[in-house]
Amino acid sequence: MKQAPPIQPPQATPGIVVAALRGGSGKTIFSVGIIAALRSLGRTIAPFKKGPDYIDAGWLVLAAGRPCYNLDTFLIDRDTILGSYHTHTQNTDFAVIEGNRGLYDCINTEGKTSTAELAKLLGLPVILCIDATKTTRTMAAVVGGLTAFDPDVRIGGVVLNRVAGKRHQSILTRSIEEYTGLPVLGAVPKLREQSFPERHMGLVPTPEHGWANSAIDAIRSIAEKHLDLERIQQLAATATPAEPGALPPTATTDITPDSDRPTIGILRDAAFQFYYPENLEALEAAGASLVFASPLTDRHLPRVDALYIGGGFPETHARELEANTSFKNELKRLAEKGLPVYAECGGLMYLGERLQLAEGDFEMAGVLPAVFGFSKRPQGHGYTIVRVEKENPYFSTGTTLLGHEFHYSSVKEWKGKEENLAFSMERGTGFLNGKDGVCVNNVLATYTHIHALGTPAWATALVRAAQCYRQTAPD
Repeated sequence: MKQAPPIQPPQATPGIVVAALRGGSGKTIFSVGIIAALRSLGRTIAPFKKGPDYIDAGWLVLAAGRPCYNLDTFLIDRDTILGSYHTHTQNTDFAVIEGNRGLYDCINTEGKTSTAELAKLLGLPVILCIDATKTTRTMAAVVGGLTAFDPDVRIGGVVLNRVAGKRHQSILTRSIEEYTGLPVLGAVPKLREQSFPERHMGLVPTPEHGWANSAIDAIRSIAEKHLDLERIQQLAATATPAEPGALPPTATTDITPDSDRPTIGILRDAAFQFYYPENLEALEAAGASLVFASPLTDRHLPRVDALYIGGGFPETHARELEANTSFKNELKRLAEKGLPVYAECGGLMYLGERLQLAEGDFEMAGVLPAVFGFSKRPQGHGYTIVRVEKENPYFSTGTTLLGHEFHYSSVKEWKGKEENLAFSMERGTGFLNGKDGVCVNNVLATYTHIHALGTPAWATALVRAAQCYRQTAPD
């Protein structure tokens, strides 16, 4: 593999990090609003999401009209984060990074995976999104504490959310500006109608609703009315150039002619929608052609040499997935004949025998001997550290994988064997009894989501498996 040269940014792209005291404060609403409002002014916006998030990123994509890339300092090393940021801000006017959780929240006491550390790494000012519900002058003390906690974090302003009225806004604004010296760059009142209903500890995925574009327009209007976009742009212009970094070694195979490129199918629709753009780009860079299919609407799989099934919410589409028997049967037949399949979370559940829901049991593809049930609380949530212990089609034994999991499902019945579970969990819940990585034939399915920039060997391995299948599979 050839090492990519360092990326030399000519200058710092204007940008901001939108952060908050905690989750649920309105970061996504403000990020979407700022992006949509600036885009309407003719700006080209580069959106990013800090952390391993798919749902918020989907809304940022819709607002910006271009891909949103994840910057996760647990999954991806520092130089690659810098390389990705500089690559995807080239030829753009403005970058918006939506943080996750609270500004200083992280997995330990050192702050190494926090939004604050990412802001420092990228040389960007921070806008604090404050939930103003039932508070006034006390919030000035809170904001002052945030600025003093780490003086190297450049907090440049505050935006207020859920303000009760003009008097409430006035007291908050005067208190914050007088005691902290930070400007209040806007204030959004309590909204009678919420355009973005919350679910699964995040926002509803954009593919699930036809009103998504109308919601973006509504939030854009709110931002234009209630935020000082001119001062926000001035703050963004104070971004300082960070180190250039470099993307990881370019994944290459011995495939050169287009006619020899294997085809990898991607199941993508409202049921399966969680894909990092970097993962799909990595497959193409490694030599694959991609084709998309839907087990909700397509009766048959297209001709493919491998299959990648990402996460999503198959449980909310269980009836439709069960009804599409031709697609399920074809997938099972091909998997039994050795079709390479890599599946994450929702894809893992779809490959199982059944989903047990409150309204009944629903038959899935039956590729894996597992039955899944669901709870009201997450059964696995957070970063994972996975050790590859058994042979499988895609990862060498002894490899450590960094990923994340987020699922309400759990295994109710497992009819497989111990040797079918290729991973052990050093951190996280996994599939069953501290294990994950269900491996049958050339199928590997796991609750852990990986990021291609953090696990560059994955794309090459899947493409090579696809190439081998293309050469040896019967017509």
